[in-house]
Amino acid sequence: MVLERHLPRAHAAPRDRSGGARRLRRGLLRAQARGESQPPRQLVTRTSPRVSVGVPVHNGERYLGEALDSLLAQTFEDFELIVCDNASTDRTGDIARSYAAKDRRVRYACNEQNLGANRNFRRTFELSSGEYFRWTSADDLAGPELLARCVEVLDRDPGAVLACPKTRFIDEDGRCLSDYDDGLHLAFPKASERFHEVLERLGYVNAHYGLMRAAVMRSMRPLGAYPGADVVFLAELSLYGTFWEVPEFLFYRRFHPGAASRMDRVQISVFMDPNGRGRIHLWEWRRLLELGRAVVHAPLGPREKLRASRFLARRAMWNRDTLARELSAAIRELATGKERG
Repeated sequence: MVLERHLPRAHAAPRDRSGGARRLRRGLLRAQARGESQPPRQLVTRTSPRVSVGVPVHNGERYLGEALDSLLAQTFEDFELIVCDNASTDRTGDIARSYAAKDRRVRYACNEQNLGANRNFRRTFELSSGEYFRWTSADDLAGPELLARCVEVLDRDPGAVLACPKTRFIDEDGRCLSDYDDGLHLAFPKASERFHEVLERLGYVNAHYGLMRAAVMRSMRPLGAYPGADVVFLAELSLYGTFWEVPEFLFYRRFHPGAASRMDRVQISVFMDPNGRGRIHLWEWRRLLELGRAVVHAPLGPREKLRASRFLARRAMWNRDTLARELSAAIRELATGKERG
């Protein structure tokens, strides 16, 4: 996952004169009330649902219930909801189990130990069975039409591998901070052009929470366990098909003091790998290497692979100062460690 420091420069959202945020909150409360007063829902679906939604979570008791309410209030109902608990020590497990008892679409799994953030993301996908798949964080919200609109796009265009709505940033209390233009409507026919544009346009990696074709995800390399692996994953996904952006603001991404975006370098290292404290990391080099591997692995002809590889070579030149600083810091850290040893 990319771990950003600050909100990007985004145009401020107009005041919500229509009361959209209030209606969303009231709708979630009504859905929660229905879940408490009605027996578990009986859905007539296929053996496998059309959509799987993975919710990786670690100590997410504060927002998990609200996140699950927003997902269970979707107008598109043929989905499974997989909550994968990364060895939480708070009430996360109790909350998830209570939802699983009320709604048959909810499945709960708990890891025996903390696998690290991205390995837990991978685990939710491994447990899924739907034709389409979406990740969602346990502190974000989804507008009621999110799944319906994204499924509509993927059903209509077999060449599309990702459908994602526009993003609205919210604070810890659900108040609107700003709207964000991801600019990731990438319908270019050439894979190398899509690859280039993903890496040039990505700021906040909101598209990582879009709806994807599960079959394509299974043919790709799995999400890596290092900072920035979501950028690499989306860039690799673009080599397999087009990205379509749904024009409505249906993804509500929450920023709060406990969010990963507030972590320092040491905290990020432990967040990704609980056993990674004290290790020397060459994250910029790792991302560049993995992007190269993505191009090699993708089902492209020689000409398209060459175009994508040339772009990566130019990108390495543009970032040469950053790469050099990271390598120098690692050498100094290694030398200091040897002196101490």
